[in-house]
Amino acid sequence: MRLQRYLALCGVASRRSAETIIADGRVTVNGEVVTGMGTKVGSRDVVCVDGKPVRPERNKIYIMINKPAGVLSSASDDRGRQCVVDLVEGVHERLYPVGRLDYDTSGLLLLTNDGEFTQMLTHPSFEIWKTYEALVKGEPNEGNVRRFAEGIMLDDGPALPALLTVVGHKGSNAIAEVRIREGRNRQVRRMLEAIHHPVLKLRRTGFGTLELDPELKPGAWRYLRPEEVNMLLSAATGASKGSTEK
Repeated sequence: MRLQRYLALCGVASRRSAETIIADGRVTVNGEVVTGMGTKVGSRDVVCVDGKPVRPERNKIYIMINKPAGVLSSASDDRGRQCVVDLVEGVHERLYPVGRLDYDTSGLLLLTNDGEFTQMLTHPSFEIWKTYEALVKGEPNEGNVRRFAEGIMLDDGPALPALLTVVGHKGSNAIAEVRIREGRNRQVRRMLEAIHHPVLKLRRTGFGTLELDPELKPGAWRYLRPEEVNMLLSAATGASKGSTEK
């Protein structure tokens, strides 16, 4: 199989992230550094990442965590900052986040060692809906709602049509629910800044068919139930089929 898929099965990263790891020269096959994406490996090959041998994970792990603000959505950090994986104790498998949440954003984040699962939920073609609760300055109006539905123009291109709903107030500021189908860097914050209602506080409350477990306090986590994993994968498969048929 191709090296990037092998790394995903080993729980190193998703296939897309594995391609970056390969391109950076961090992978060796039988002692030789490999940077080509077309490289194929078999069961007898010795594959190492950063000098450590990796093998396909047999025990697949799926975790929901309530990420606190001020924690990195990463498995490690070369500057020694706290990472979301550091919050999960007692799990010995190599975990990494399914997508990311900004440093200052809290809420629902998934962790796994299943690269295929990550690929299904993060590849742009699957367009999995993510739901956020944002405390914003001022109050968005109907014109703002229409702009979201049409697709906000950002500095890296137009965003896909999204949903914006005012669901409450806190003083002179509004609490808005935002639903998007992409995962660009700081996307929700940039979209709300584009309509002149900057984010004061942001929390992700939903990912595909999942909602943030209300019993999970910031920093707490739990394993996903098998039916939750299956529903997420079914949603991704359905979204991909719908996109293909358009």
